[in-house]
Amino acid sequence: MAEVSPIFEKTYRNYLNDVGQYDFSPHQSRLGMRVNGNQMVIPFFGKEYAVSSAGVFLLSGDGAGPTPGFAASVVICKYLLLGTSGNDISDDSEWASYKDFRDAAPLLDYFRHNAEQPIGACFSGRIVDLESAVLRLGGRHVTDDLSYDLKMRIVPLPRVPVLLLFNDADAEFPAECRILFERRAETFLDMESLAIVGALTAGYLKACLKSPDQA
Repeated sequence: MAEVSPIFEKTYRNYLNDVGQYDFSPHQSRLGMRVNGNQMVIPFFGKEYAVSSAGVFLLSGDGAGPTPGFAASVVICKYLLLGTSGNDISDDSEWASYKDFRDAAPLLDYFRHNAEQPIGACFSGRIVDLESAVLRLGGRHVTDDLSYDLKMRIVPLPRVPVLLLFNDADAEFPAECRILFERRAETFLDMESLAIVGALTAGYLKACLKSPDQA
């Protein structure tokens, strides 16, 4: 992992401190996670992670495993902290592009360059590999009327599913990828964290090309 600036490290430690002091027991169903002693256990891209004031670590039978990395750890913390606020969960499960969310404008270039475009470039002419990579991340096919060569659903976090749409390159157009979120995703993550989820999706899919165990 690249070196993290002291400011980001301090912010992350503040998140961990907040997580460690909060009682998530009443919110287990809302967040799709469980409390295990002083840890919160939460699925993230198909694997379970233990979260406490000590950090975010892959859950293992022998105790805490490796960390998912700084960006992923911050997103998981933000999901836990933001997801407990507010009242009822919105029933708006309509799929939306990242650009359609309020306050997303400053991060549109980041999202395009770090989430959608890398998937299109990496998997151009390799739609079978993309399908396999999504399945390795616990994704599945979806059936709807959208006109794309590949339509699959991934669940990075329990209440933040992702719809991945992909058209492979042809004689006229390059490969294109679109990543959609449910409208209610903004209940659980801010726009920066949602953009990072998109970038992590691209990174994990690309890692699956190297090894099934990388994601």
